[in-house]
Amino acid sequence: MIRGAVPQAVLLVGPDGVGKTTLALDIAAGLLCTAAPDQRPCRACRACRLVEHGTHPDLHRLGPAGPGRQVVIGGPDAKYRGVKDLIGELLLMPVEGGARVAIIESADRMNEDAQSALLKTLEEPPAGVTILLCADQEARLLPTVRSRCFRLRLGLVGSRDIEAILADHGLADPPTAARLGRLAGGRPGLALAYARAPAAVLIRAELTRVVLDLTDGRPSARLASARAAIPRAIALAAALSAGDPGTGPARPTRRRGSAAAVATPTTAPVAGPPDDDVDGSSDEEAGPARIPAVERRRGVEILLGLWADVARDLVLVGTGGARSVHDTVLLDELAAISAAIPTGSAAAFLARAARSAELLAGNVSPELVLDALVLAWPTRSAAA
Repeated sequence: MIRGAVPQAVLLVGPDGVGKTTLALDIAAGLLCTAAPDQRPCRACRACRLVEHGTHPDLHRLGPAGPGRQVVIGGPDAKYRGVKDLIGELLLMPVEGGARVAIIESADRMNEDAQSALLKTLEEPPAGVTILLCADQEARLLPTVRSRCFRLRLGLVGSRDIEAILADHGLADPPTAARLGRLAGGRPGLALAYARAPAAVLIRAELTRVVLDLTDGRPSARLASARAAIPRAIALAAALSAGDPGTGPARPTRRRGSAAAVATPTTAPVAGPPDDDVDGSSDEEAGPARIPAVERRRGVEILLGLWADVARDLVLVGTGGARSVHDTVLLDELAAISAAIPTGSAAAFLARAARSAELLAGNVSPELVLDALVLAWPTRSAAA
């Protein structure tokens, strides 16, 4: 793409944390680099340095905003920057006089209005513009969006390769790299974040313990434990964000209004109604004791991902694949739980968790999603 004819729109598809945004930034650096074509990206010219620091004027980034963490349509009167604002920027002349690149992160979180507004630009972008869309779930994009893009799929990375990446960065000794490689589940970005934020590994272990203990609890105790875990999941999200090896920050997405308070790990979760405003007015009006909607949703997303990992490990242990579990330290306990829960219940929960992730990406109350999963989680026969 860098040395030849680059498509006008590229869709990078793959699981969260496999490097879609990192690759998009690499492509952007190559397209904006001023070195000879066979040396791009050189990583030494002014353009490459600006991309590295996230300040290149011809690199435009857009990502999710608001409690619903959606990529919105935006516009002059909108609270958050969105697709219309990006299109307006791309209509301007390039500042550096060369190519221009737009990166839409979590493009599968574009609502339908935003996707429809982007169609014409995807089909006929301004001269010299390349649009890179990064998506975890390709199916959430409209067929008309997908058909206008060159598709490039990114897969999971082997644990040994992740160990090598961590070693190249000098972030972990071999035993730690091996464990993080397994915990990351094939996602090098997640492994790097864990390596840069050791506290995140401890919080993950704590939340895993909460999930495993739910197999022995009564429904009321389960519901209380899961709700109480939301602040810790928010803390895990914050720790991983602090350890995120992203090349540069996206441009600010909030257009006006005061910033929402960031929940601390000890903040008590407060249940609330579904988030009916994806632009996020509810989090600004909440009192200091209430966790902002955007934080609650992110916390449940993190908890759901970890929960799915545990369910996957239970399925593997129950079908003879114990060598592939994420955390071998828990192998004996996973085996005991797998033998005590109804056959097939972990696999059924895993399918339900995938559906819940789709609902959570919409405008469904995160507490409602969490409560439904708590009640669907398998129970040990002895506890039942």
